[in-house]
Amino acid sequence: MDKRIENINVVSEDLIITPEELKNLFPLNETAVRTVMEAQHVIKNIIDRKDRRLLVLAGPCSIHDTKAAMEYAGKLRALADEVGDSLYLVMRVYFEKPRTRGGWQGLINDPFLDNSFRIDEGLKMARSLLLDMAKMGLPAAGEALDLITPQYVQDLISWTAIGARTTEAQTHRKMASGFTSAAGFKNATDGNLDCAVNAIHSAKLPSHFKSVDPSGRVAVIRTTGNQYTHIVLRGGTTSPNYGAGSIGLCENTLRKNGLPETIMVDCSHDNSQKKHEKQTIVCKDIAAQIDNGNRSIIGIMIESNLHAGNQPMAENLSDLKYGISITDACMGWPETEKMLRNLRNAVKEALQTR
Repeated sequence: MDKRIENINVVSEDLIITPEELKNLFPLNETAVRTVMEAQHVIKNIIDRKDRRLLVLAGPCSIHDTKAAMEYAGKLRALADEVGDSLYLVMRVYFEKPRTRGGWQGLINDPFLDNSFRIDEGLKMARSLLLDMAKMGLPAAGEALDLITPQYVQDLISWTAIGARTTEAQTHRKMASGFTSAAGFKNATDGNLDCAVNAIHSAKLPSHFKSVDPSGRVAVIRTTGNQYTHIVLRGGTTSPNYGAGSIGLCENTLRKNGLPETIMVDCSHDNSQKKHEKQTIVCKDIAAQIDNGNRSIIGIMIESNLHAGNQPMAENLSDLKYGISITDACMGWPETEKMLRNLRNAVKEALQTR
């Protein structure tokens, strides 16, 4: 009689490519290395106030179509040159989606959008896209959700988010302590700042945790701590937190906890009441605060795609409309371009005196 007492609910355990093997399939060239290293350096200088520009993370809520993502990347890269005297543009490239109950879990987990969960293929698609972007000179920002995924793609990430649902997790704080990139911790979904403040403190400390090494072997990862961690305000279920009063409260909270007053504002999510068109309102408010002398806001994040809005997952994937989000609604490119040009013009003079 079978008396198994473990893995009773496990259907299979399928081996996949190791991080080292994936990197050998999609190796970095000199241009890609330069893109990532320069971006990480610039972002840290912005956090240290050595670079007066405003960091802007712009891109789709999630990537589900790599062709559309590359088209968007080309447009953002061109705009980066135009506004680069005041804004430093980095593309949002989110491959994993935290779900409150269920739904599509992102390109890495389900790359073919059919519940086949070909994670092996998803990792290849993700690394290929990041590499193509780096070769064109456009840096990427990602969200670290799965604890092993960074071993496959983190060398191509210039800024990393820890989401509102995982900021409180000890595992993610430890993981962020080892990132070479700067890492932003979002406030809790209810608007509470304490978990993000505690996460920032925690990630600055040396950590020791279990993960896999580049060869795919289980290993103890030991870190020195990440000194470039900061808070990301994304609003809460009861109210947004991007206004001057909320920014002041956040500054005081950081100061009382012995942390630098370094704040990024997420223009989407609860700050826009999940209405993509309201991101412009948030952005204008941030520009006005900077123009009035604010020195704590170092960046913003927006959800933007080729076309505005979102669409449900289609039963027939050929029915999906090109360049439109299948998760949260995004601004379209024309609105994004206009908003970022206006932002650049609104903050250009003020940034020079920061």
